[in-house]
Amino acid sequence: MGDSSESKDLIKIPVAKLGVGMFVESIDNTKGRVSIASAGQIRSKEAIAKLLHCGTTHAWVNAERSSADCGLNRPNVKPTKIAKPVAKRVSTNRVATQHKAKELMVEAKDLIQKVLSETFEGKAVEVEPFEALADNMIESVLLDADALKCVSALRSKDAYLLEHSINVAFLLITFGRYLKFDTDMLRDLAVGGILHDIGKIKVDSAILNKPGKLTAEEFEHVKLHQTYAIEIMNNTAGLSQVSIDISLMHHEKLDGKGYPRGLKGDEIPIHGRISCIVDIFDALTATRCYKEAMSPAAAFKILLSLTPCHLDQALVYEFIRCVGVYPVGSLVELSDGRVGIVWESKNRDALHPKVKCFYSNKHKLYTGVTIVDLLKSDLNIEKGISPSSLEIDPSPFY
Repeated sequence: MGDSSESKDLIKIPVAKLGVGMFVESIDNTKGRVSIASAGQIRSKEAIAKLLHCGTTHAWVNAERSSADCGLNRPNVKPTKIAKPVAKRVSTNRVATQHKAKELMVEAKDLIQKVLSETFEGKAVEVEPFEALADNMIESVLLDADALKCVSALRSKDAYLLEHSINVAFLLITFGRYLKFDTDMLRDLAVGGILHDIGKIKVDSAILNKPGKLTAEEFEHVKLHQTYAIEIMNNTAGLSQVSIDISLMHHEKLDGKGYPRGLKGDEIPIHGRISCIVDIFDALTATRCYKEAMSPAAAFKILLSLTPCHLDQALVYEFIRCVGVYPVGSLVELSDGRVGIVWESKNRDALHPKVKCFYSNKHKLYTGVTIVDLLKSDLNIEKGISPSSLEIDPSPFY
């Protein structure tokens, strides 16, 4: 739970007795109290069922921010006032959720690698394992999105296809949640994101991993991954239309000059449009065999330059608001010259996250690892930086 919640009274309620409209700030599960990524009102009974399914036992509800008709004062609900949270517990929970996020990423990579190999051998894709993975990703976002963002920021150019697919799925969940899509839609977005580049398994790997600029002929060959994807989608039973659209529309453009179908304007639904934005953003912020990773701020500028002909301008602005100018997991330089990882942003404005500092750009040496809370410091973020601009490897500090 964020620092702002320490000064107010919350009410502990069994999950089974939650009501639509109650404002949940944190939850209890079988392992103890857990902060959630984005406090807010419960919008559906499905959300309550999901909490039960995830093993959540109780929720901490802010009565003042709950709706008047949420049923908070029902006689069968016996509230318990909360004591101030213990800082050590919050820290322990963060370590636990980050460990869980790392396990989820490993599980996702193993599953995608397995399916890619089977697809290469001509076997049909089974949807059920991906739906289960998508549910786990949604749960991880609900419990602590910051932990998953930090883990997903760890990139390897040798595992790009796997990591890109996972990160696109995660970003689609995050953006879809910001746009208030329901859980079924989030699951379909995630499955589509995981599978969106599956056709690349049939593309010549030498061309796919070429360190230099592609020739016109090579680029046409890479574009065939969408043709291969159509074949794979047609042979995959149980895929939703949304998941299929994500797989087949992330290279379309609003002006009709994209591929594979050359769709134009309203022919591209909102989920297809957001897949285009997310796919480009993640590709720009990843290290590839032929380029270094960009900072999120630099990637945002490119996204905006692609509007309105290629990308939906209104959705790009919404995406920037969703992700934040300095996303969790990104690198920043503070006004004293220290470099750190944006570590926590929930319940904060974009300019005042918590930053995990470990290096001084000014003195070119490592510093003691320190969490700097910019809400309680005179320091500020000087600029976002890309990993390639550093003379050291930041990955051990994630």
